[in-house]
Amino acid sequence: MDLLLFFIMFILGLIGSFFSGLLGIGGAIINFPLLLYVPEMAGLEPFTAHQVSAISMFQVFFASLAGVVAFRRKAKAGKTSGAVIDSKLVLYMGSSILVGSLIGGFISGMLAERMIHLVYGILAIIAIVLMLIPSKGRLDLDQPLTFNKMIASSTSLAVGIVSGIVGAGGAFVLIPVMLTVLKIPVRTTIASSLAIVFISAIGGVIGKLSAGDIPVEPIIYTVLGSLIGASIGSRVSSMVNVRLLRYALLLLIAITAVKVWSSIF
Repeated sequence: MDLLLFFIMFILGLIGSFFSGLLGIGGAIINFPLLLYVPEMAGLEPFTAHQVSAISMFQVFFASLAGVVAFRRKAKAGKTSGAVIDSKLVLYMGSSILVGSLIGGFISGMLAERMIHLVYGILAIIAIVLMLIPSKGRLDLDQPLTFNKMIASSTSLAVGIVSGIVGAGGAFVLIPVMLTVLKIPVRTTIASSLAIVFISAIGGVIGKLSAGDIPVEPIIYTVLGSLIGASIGSRVSSMVNVRLLRYALLLLIAITAVKVWSSIF
C-alpha cells in the first residue's frame, strides 16, 4: 500500500465530507477540485477529470448511504424532529434523477477533459448563487403534500445528468429547488432529499462502472475518510457558527471555479 496515497486520499475524503455534513451540501462540489489539484501538489500522479468524477461519485454513494442508515436509526428512535420522507416525492424525483445520473455517468466517459471541467465550472457558479440565496420553505406540513410533478421530474432529470458527469449527488441544487420552486416543507425536504440523492448516486455509480476508468484503490481510501468526516461534520454543525464557515466555503469554491474556468480558456 502506498502510504502517501492513502494519507492524501483519506484526508481529502475526510475534508470534503466534513463540510458536506457541516453545511448540508453535496460533498462533490468540494471534492472535485480537491481531488483534481491536491494529489498532484502532494507529488502524486495527477488524476484525470474522468477519474476524479468516478472517485467523487463513489464517495457520494457511500456518504449518502451512511446518511440514509443514520436517518432510519433516528426514525426508529423517534429522533427525526418530525422529518418525514414523502414516498410520492421520492418516486417522481428519485426515478427521474436515477435516469439522469445513469445517462450522465455513462456519457462522462465519452467527454473530453475540458468538457467535464466546463460542467463543473457551471455547477460551481450555480452552487455559489444558491448558497447566497436565503433558504425558504414551510417549516411544517400542515396539509397534504402537493407539488408540480412535471417540474419535479424534469428538474431532477437535468440535475441527474450534469451530476452524473462530474460525480455529484446534486443535493446543493435539489434542496433549493424543492424549497423555493416546489414549496416542499423544510423537514420533508431534508429527509426526502437524502433518499433522492442516494438514488442518484446508485445511477451515477452504475454509469461510472459502465464508462470504465475506475481507480479502485483511491476510491477505497477516499470513502473511508468520507464516512468519518460526514459524521464529524454533522456533530460539529450544532456547535459552531455555520454561517461564517459557509462564506469561507463560498470563497473556496469561487477561487476553484476561477482556476477551473482559466484552465478551460
